[in-house]
Amino acid sequence: MLLTPGTPADARQRYKPVQNLLNGEVDGVDVKMEVPQDYSAIRPALKSEQAEIGMDDVTLLSNPDLMDVYGTTVTGGSAFYFSLMLVPPESEIDERTDVKGKTWAFADRLSTSGSIFALYTLQQAGLDIGDAPKGDAEDFDGSWTDHDQALQRLANGDADGATTWGGNGIPHLPEGTDVPQRVEEKSSFLDTMGSETPQFKAIWWSFPIPKQPMYARSSWESEKKSEIGEVLLNSTKDKITEYYPEEYNEEKLPFTTLTDTSLEDYEPVRKRMNAVGIEFDA
Repeated sequence: MLLTPGTPADARQRYKPVQNLLNGEVDGVDVKMEVPQDYSAIRPALKSEQAEIGMDDVTLLSNPDLMDVYGTTVTGGSAFYFSLMLVPPESEIDERTDVKGKTWAFADRLSTSGSIFALYTLQQAGLDIGDAPKGDAEDFDGSWTDHDQALQRLANGDADGATTWGGNGIPHLPEGTDVPQRVEEKSSFLDTMGSETPQFKAIWWSFPIPKQPMYARSSWESEKKSEIGEVLLNSTKDKITEYYPEEYNEEKLPFTTLTDTSLEDYEPVRKRMNAVGIEFDA
């Protein structure tokens, strides 16, 4: 099972309940978790049959015929999340156009929430994104690492602002921060506000993005493939709780259950990828 790129120890810890759930509920499987170095490594691993299960929209959209979709992940009662742009509280950056001439920290170059959505909205605001995300931007100085390192660069003063996903950024907002109505209605992380330091302010929020899909490679011929899908779709909060490791931080849980989904739900993601120059196979 390929996790989304990030700090390996943190990613494995977050997804440990999912691994335990599958190993506990599906007879005869031994699910192992691997953390790819970046998103570009996921599709080759699936095509070469080095992995059976993945969970990112970038790979799914890049070659949908390669995957059979189980569904979209649900956490905190929501199947959606957000991309947001953060700056220090005292920053004079208040809107997207203020990013011109600044340094900006992004997550992985192919991260939906940590790169692509932000580049698209900066482009829509009139900034020249140059060859980003594959190369350098023209109107700002961008750096690409991962979600955690992006916020660390911001905290260290190595960047004027950063882009990340809601579950990573919202804890750094002061408790009681006003958010757009769409965020109020769809985010499952608002109760984490004020739980992390340092604190930042948000200057932009995306529209609700479907959370990451979970899928199996279509060439995987095994009865376990459908059994795993059934376990994921029928999971509940009570069931996944049974598989928490000791001292598990529930706020980091990336999965409670799956909801039925289709490629059409991810069409806005595809649109933004195409707009910033990410090409897909036919």
